Amino acid sequence: MIDISDISLQFGGKYLFQNVSFRINSGDKAALVGANGSGKSSLFKILSSQLQPEKGTISKQKRTTIGYLPQDHVIHSGKTLIEEASSALSDITSLQIKELELTEALSAKNILPDEQQDLINNLGEVYQRLEELDSYSSSSNVEKILVGLGFEETDFNRLTDEFSGGWQMRIALAKILISQNDMLLLDEPTNHLDIDSLEWLITFLKSYKGAMIIVSHDKHFIMQTTSKTYEIFNNTFSIFSGNYNAYLKYKDERDEQLNHKYELQQKKIKETKRFIERFRYKNTKAKQVQSRIKQLEKLETIELPQNESDIKISFPEPPKSGKVNIELISINKSYGNNQIFSGVDLVINRGEKIAFVGPNGAGKTTLAKIIADNLDYNSGERILGHNTIISYYAQDVADNLQPDIDIIETVDGIAENKTIGELRSILGAFLFKGDDVFKKVGVLSGGEKSRVALAKILLTKSNFIVLDEPTNHLDISSKKVLQKALINFSGSLILVSHDVDFLQPIVSKVVEIRKGEIQTFSGGIDYYMFKRKELNINDAEQKITIGNKSVTSKKEQKRIEAEKRQAKYNATKDLISEIALLEKKIEDLEEKEKKIEITLAKPETYNDPKKTFSSNEEFKIIKEELSGVTTKWEELSEALVNIESQFE
Repeated sequence: MIDISDISLQFGGKYLFQNVSFRINSGDKAALVGANGSGKSSLFKILSSQLQPEKGTISKQKRTTIGYLPQDHVIHSGKTLIEEASSALSDITSLQIKELELTEALSAKNILPDEQQDLINNLGEVYQRLEELDSYSSSSNVEKILVGLGFEETDFNRLTDEFSGGWQMRIALAKILISQNDMLLLDEPTNHLDIDSLEWLITFLKSYKGAMIIVSHDKHFIMQTTSKTYEIFNNTFSIFSGNYNAYLKYKDERDEQLNHKYELQQKKIKETKRFIERFRYKNTKAKQVQSRIKQLEKLETIELPQNESDIKISFPEPPKSGKVNIELISINKSYGNNQIFSGVDLVINRGEKIAFVGPNGAGKTTLAKIIADNLDYNSGERILGHNTIISYYAQDVADNLQPDIDIIETVDGIAENKTIGELRSILGAFLFKGDDVFKKVGVLSGGEKSRVALAKILLTKSNFIVLDEPTNHLDISSKKVLQKALINFSGSLILVSHDVDFLQPIVSKVVEIRKGEIQTFSGGIDYYMFKRKELNINDAEQKITIGNKSVTSKKEQKRIEAEKRQAKYNATKDLISEIALLEKKIEDLEEKEKKIEITLAKPETYNDPKKTFSSNEEFKIIKEELSGVTTKWEELSEALVNIESQFE
């Protein structure tokens, strides 16, 4: 579908990658990985024709369309949400216009036979393309995708200017999915999604038939949606057949080999330098010394990848608190007429690690701020436990940093008993390497400021930490470092996050916030995901209603019904099979029972005591077996009825 041949790209005299060649086939679903700054986003811009490579060529099949989602800086304005989303149907619109033009041309008088045949052929191509694009259900698809990404029916007629940055990115993602492109380039598509929208997007992308390349720091997401891995490492591009876990296994083996080569090279460099120092001033060795010097100058030193297992970050030992850290009693919170919470009760005990999950706008951040005492509430009671000391990391916490001091000073001001080396190690874990630590906070990007604020939290001596979306600006290595620190943290923790892989080893309780109510799940994130599906909490389906009118298309309804029938079959097939076997067994036992009854009724049987005894014993055994089988049949039949009733 797309051939990339020998492309290279450099910035400021430094190559991001050189001589890259590969082919993207229809249906390829790949994760693109590499360190920050390695050129992942630049490669996306080249593939989407927004950036030209220094050299090389890119060849695409005719009519190949590419949808590109950048990380940020996407703004929509001037249209309603439904108008903006529907504008992604431009291909269908232009085809429908062409269909009208061809139809009108065919109805013209005095048309020549050859012209008529050409018009018919062209119209056939238009019909075929409209069929491929599923144009007849395009309107319902627009609404289905918007709902799947978390928009409400009431949002459809709102101007896009009213939506915040995160929702602007969802609009951009919706348009790309609506467009039915042949290939998707998605750069951190999950950054602004809640857990509901994330799971919907995973399901959507699993059924997507085109090619797809994803850059994401969400391991759960890329494991669910990709089957191969592209890597940019040390200016080279490599392809690995297999999912992200298979790539990580290869990466560990490669890193081990690199470490070995690095050690050998360092040994060689030391030996060469010793030779140069020893014989630098001996005329008889002058040529050899010069040769060694040239060797060192030409030597390409091996760069070792950052190994997160070598970075050990831990929180300061927290002060001991009381058994209950915080208690909320009948908390009510509203903004004007918008009721967020009504009568919320919540108790958080010492040492609990809790995830706050739920759709965006449901109140996760609001509840986190109330707990952290960063937001007032309308009524109710917030009781702080004995010696509970709270640290709060907000999504906008970066705005509270002092812009006129540098990064190292920012963290040094709150660190106790930490050397400059230890502080630099902590900052290195959050992607501030070398002289980066001396940058003024005021010149940092929003993401960089967020990472500084997160590093400050790690140095704060508190026993109750509230983190609101802490992983949004972290790469996978940095997330792993933070994850290990939170696992080992002996205090209490609240994590507002949709990052399933990040939450898995940390939390042991999940609080879901939805429609002004909270529901607690006493188990980890995997347990919550299981229960959520079991209870069908997220029943957004692909159906919405406007007024009292259902807008689910007939085709969509048939698909839903087919899925329902398949689900019912999968849930009941084993039971039905087992019940059928039991019914056959009951039939056989009843037949045997009937035959023995006939035998026992015959006078000659009673003239033979042995035969009478054996027949009675056999009858007794059959009777007991029949009773057991019948009981089992009744139990399974009742279970089948219960399961079938769930699909009514």
